[in-house]
Amino acid sequence: MTAPDYDVVVFGATSFVGQILTRYLAEHFASQTETLRWAIAGRSMTKLEELKRSLGAAGQSLPIIVADSASETQLRALCAQTRVVVSTVGPYALYGEPLIKVCAETGTDYCDLTGETQWIRKMVGKYESTAQQSGARIVHCCGFDSIPSDMGVWFLQQQARRLWNAPATRVKMRIKTLKGGASGGTVASVINVVQEAAADPSLRKQLLDPYALCSQGHDFKARQHFVKSAEFDTDFEAWIAPFVMAAINERVVHRSNALSGKAYGSQFTYDEAILTGTGVKGRLRALAIVAGLGAFMAGIVMSPIRRLMERFLLPKPGEGPSPEAQLAGCYDLRFFGRTDDGHTLRVKVTGDRDPGYGSTSRMLGQAAISLAMDHVEDGIKTGRAGGFWTPATMFDERFIERLTRYAGLRFELLS
Repeated sequence: MTAPDYDVVVFGATSFVGQILTRYLAEHFASQTETLRWAIAGRSMTKLEELKRSLGAAGQSLPIIVADSASETQLRALCAQTRVVVSTVGPYALYGEPLIKVCAETGTDYCDLTGETQWIRKMVGKYESTAQQSGARIVHCCGFDSIPSDMGVWFLQQQARRLWNAPATRVKMRIKTLKGGASGGTVASVINVVQEAAADPSLRKQLLDPYALCSQGHDFKARQHFVKSAEFDTDFEAWIAPFVMAAINERVVHRSNALSGKAYGSQFTYDEAILTGTGVKGRLRALAIVAGLGAFMAGIVMSPIRRLMERFLLPKPGEGPSPEAQLAGCYDLRFFGRTDDGHTLRVKVTGDRDPGYGSTSRMLGQAAISLAMDHVEDGIKTGRAGGFWTPATMFDERFIERLTRYAGLRFELLS
């Protein structure tokens, strides 16, 4: 069998996140000793050539592949040329299925930055057996949702087992700091999910299931806590408010527990929220976040208001934070874990860029690189077999090291 031309192909390279990812990879491999055979792909040769020129010397020899997300023929030709495809073409529920289908059929490894629970569940149901047979490793959620959450819990559990030889069966994640902006692509994905749920009662029920991404036949029955309003968290001694990305992150973490053979325990519980401070100010801030989220969701559902929001308030597809804003962004996540024996520990995960774009592009890039380099030996795949994996079940301590050295993240045990 002929070896593919490339280790990684960036599909959707001219999208907002795709451009950031492409520049990151160009800069990364210009300054590192490791090498990667990679190319950029998308449907417009003109836009791809423009992106290539914008990279200067780093882009002079960068190959281009033209492929449309709706053309299985073109996608199959793309997959024949690479070991790994990293996709930034969203909303994935609208544009992502053909590539998943082709990767699953051809045995091509794949990663993306989707946070669309309903789409992930659908893809697992339709293509997991195909991926298992072909050997394709499919890894969704390789951006801010859900690598810091999923790998943060994985890191915490590693520490718990090292200290007490037991998992933390109760874990919380709290956002201490979150500074960054949204892009039009992310907003479009959120709008699509809310609209689908508003029109489909069965989907609304599915999205409320904390185990929605766990495989069929799972026997998890632990009652999960949903942070839906302002609450006082005694473990953090502060007020908390709902975190919009908890809807995907919590489900990914539970899927990691299921895929790892209940490594976190059969009664494992996990929830996420935003820390808003102490006292009256902390409570008022939490209430303000609850009100703001409620108004945003209500506005999306109501067509006239949504159109006004899209026209005057929300970023449009292709728009997002400026490079300066991405550099100025950051995040600080705090994890609290408790074992069945009452031992407790705290972990801190931080990132030094805008979470949704500056940091996400680097996490996504390292996920693709890890698939291509850490889990292949002499051209043969190593580690996980084919199937749909989460970041915490596909990757390991080598990925933590990559995120720390090359992506600006830090994982720290506080106590």
